[in-house]
Amino acid sequence: MPTAPHPTATPTAIPFTVTEINDQVQHLVDTSYAWLRAEWLQALVALGIGLAIVALLGAGRALGHRLCARDAGGTGWWTVFGRAVTRTSYFFIVMLAIAVVAPLPNPPDSTMHLISGLFTVAAAFQGAIWAREIILGAVEHKTASSDYHNEALGNAVGLIRVLVTFALFAIALVVVLSNLGWNVSGLIAGLGVGGIAIGLAAQGIFADLFAALAIIFDRPFRRGDAITYDKSSGTVESIGLKSTRIRGTSGEERIIANKQLLDKEIINNTQRDYRRIIFTLGIAQWTSLPKLQALPDMMKEEIERAKMTFVRAGFIAFGTSSYDFDVEFDSPSAAFQDAFDARHMVGLAIIRRLADEGINLAYPTQTDLTAEESGMDAPQVSRRRRTGKIAAPPSSGDRSAVDQEHGS
Repeated sequence: MPTAPHPTATPTAIPFTVTEINDQVQHLVDTSYAWLRAEWLQALVALGIGLAIVALLGAGRALGHRLCARDAGGTGWWTVFGRAVTRTSYFFIVMLAIAVVAPLPNPPDSTMHLISGLFTVAAAFQGAIWAREIILGAVEHKTASSDYHNEALGNAVGLIRVLVTFALFAIALVVVLSNLGWNVSGLIAGLGVGGIAIGLAAQGIFADLFAALAIIFDRPFRRGDAITYDKSSGTVESIGLKSTRIRGTSGEERIIANKQLLDKEIINNTQRDYRRIIFTLGIAQWTSLPKLQALPDMMKEEIERAKMTFVRAGFIAFGTSSYDFDVEFDSPSAAFQDAFDARHMVGLAIIRRLADEGINLAYPTQTDLTAEESGMDAPQVSRRRRTGKIAAPPSSGDRSAVDQEHGS
C-alpha cells in the first residue's frame, strides 16, 4: 500500500511541551491554508478521486457479509475471509484514500508528514485486526467438527484470542512508534524480558496448555474414544486445558496432565477395525506327526465355524515338554466385549476339537523308572532322580488314566 511520502519530506522531532505542540499546530494550519488558496483546483480533483476510492472500498467492505452468507455452517473459509473484510475500519479506508491522492495537489511537507503518520497508524492496527480475524477464523474452522468438551474448547479459543490479540497489537504499537520516530529498542527489550519471565514462571501451565491445543487440533483421540497409554487403558471422558480425564476399565477416574499424556505412546482402540487374538498351544510331545501337520487346518476350520477371521496357525518353538503352536485370528469388531466373547468361544471350540482328535495339551509330567525298566543300575537311577533328568512320556495306559483324571 502506498504511504505517499513527499519527496522532500523529512522527519520532524516529536514535540513534548504544550508550547511546542501549539507552535506545530499553528504552523500546520498556516501552511495548509496557504496551500489550499494556491492549489484549490487540484485539491478539489483529489477530493473527488478520494471520495470515489472511499465509496469503492466501502462497497468492497460490504461484500464481506455476502462471503459470510455463502457458508451455511458459519465456520468455512468464506466466512473466515468475509469476517476479516467486514472488520476493515472506515478510518483505514479514509486514510488509504487520502494517502493515494495526497501527492496530486502537492501539499506542503508538514501536511504530507501528518498524512503519512496517520496512514501508518491506520495501516498497522488494521493489519493487526485482519491477522487476528484470519488466525482466529482458522482456529474455529479447524475445531468446527470437533466433538471435544464444549467448555474446554471454548476456554482454549478464548485464551487463543487473548494471546493473539495482545501479540498482534503489541507488534502494531511497536511499528507505529518506530515510524513516528520513537526509540523502541528499550520497549522491545522490556517486552522480551517480561515474556521470558512469565514463560519461565508458568512453563508447566503453558506446557499443558499447548499440549491441550495439540490434542484439539491434531486429534489423536476424542471424547468417548477408548485408548491405551503406557500400561493403562480407559475411555476419554473430557479434555481440559490442563489435564485429561479418563475412565479406567475398572471404573476409576484417572486424571493425567496433557503434556504427560502426549509424551507416551497412545493406542486409540476406537480407531481399530478389529482386535487380534493369539493363542499359544503347547501340544504334548508324543503327538504323532500327521496330527501335528493337520493342526493348522483344524484350527482354521474351528475359527471360521465361529464366524471369526482366521489369520495363521503353525509351529513356533520347542517347549520344555511340548511342541508350541501359535493360533491367530481377528474378532468381528474392535469392541473389547466382542473380542472377549470371541476369545472365549474360539478357545472352547479349540479345546473340544483337540479332545475329539485325541490331541493332548502338555502339562508337567515325570515318570520314575526302576533299574530294570531303564536299563541302569540303582545308583544311576537314584542320581538321575536327584538331578530331575529322568522323565518319559506316559504309556498308553498311563495316558488314558491321566486323560480321565483331567477330563480330556
